[in-house]
Amino acid sequence: MSRIPDGQRVYYSPRYIASIGDHIMPIHKFALVHQGIVDTGLPARHVVPAPISDEDLLRVHTREYLDAIATGEPLALAQSQKFPWSPELADAVRWTNGGTVEAAFAAMADGVAGNLASGFHHSHAAYGEGFCTFNGLIVALQKLREQGKIQRGLVLDMDLHYGNGTASLLESRPWAHQLSIYGNWYKKNLAYRDVTAERAVDTENAVSVAVPAGANGEQYLAILESSLPAAIERSTPDILLYQAGADPYREDPYSPLDLGHEDLMARDRRVFEIAKAAGIPVMWVLAGGYTKDTSKVVQVHVNTFRASHAVFG
Repeated sequence: MSRIPDGQRVYYSPRYIASIGDHIMPIHKFALVHQGIVDTGLPARHVVPAPISDEDLLRVHTREYLDAIATGEPLALAQSQKFPWSPELADAVRWTNGGTVEAAFAAMADGVAGNLASGFHHSHAAYGEGFCTFNGLIVALQKLREQGKIQRGLVLDMDLHYGNGTASLLESRPWAHQLSIYGNWYKKNLAYRDVTAERAVDTENAVSVAVPAGANGEQYLAILESSLPAAIERSTPDILLYQAGADPYREDPYSPLDLGHEDLMARDRRVFEIAKAAGIPVMWVLAGGYTKDTSKVVQVHVNTFRASHAVFG
């Protein structure tokens, strides 16, 4: 895969952001990450995507759920992802998921691309969870496959929390796989800090690796090194969708792991190196990150871009 002389495509719009009040999820970070990437001075092609269509969403989600998000009724369903519903929020999630789909197509063309929004891996077909409305990861894979761009896909989820929504959507999609390397189990809108108490049940196409509490950078990278090549061999993907979580960071209120910025950037670089060596295009998205000092969350995400640039140009 050749280097990209003009810089990779990075997708972002100010319309990714909605007012959600005093909330633990720093949704304004999308704009801060965009500015942080600009401030690196590294080449990138900044692209504003189109909002996602009903046609794309209905490949994965139910009509009843789409209508609830669009109208706010019933309110419990419209707020199942734990955000206060508003027309602005309903608009924002259309834009963020549109960016994920467009970035996936760009990655197929260029080798790598990023979307400066979350992958929304807790979202199920008929409802949301954990700050995740629509599952853009599976929406993107489904559209790529239906348009003949891929036959098989792999999601590498390195958010702190297990990608339970993605796993549920893979039950009916044997051609797609997930590897979730996580330090928290997530179930029924609750996070379990100790993965020895609650953990995922693997399936043929959704494999998980629980990272033990207190794991340092060396241990974390060793898990990645042993797990990702095996997942690639098992799934033979035409594209890798990478959830680059900021919440494994040691200061995150949910994280039991001992990982600093240098550890997470090393993680990102190895993901890109392994994928590039295997000839697999990569689309990366942001994920997680609840550290009180939002600048530290932003640094994790900007470093993901730095790592992708170091490997792909």
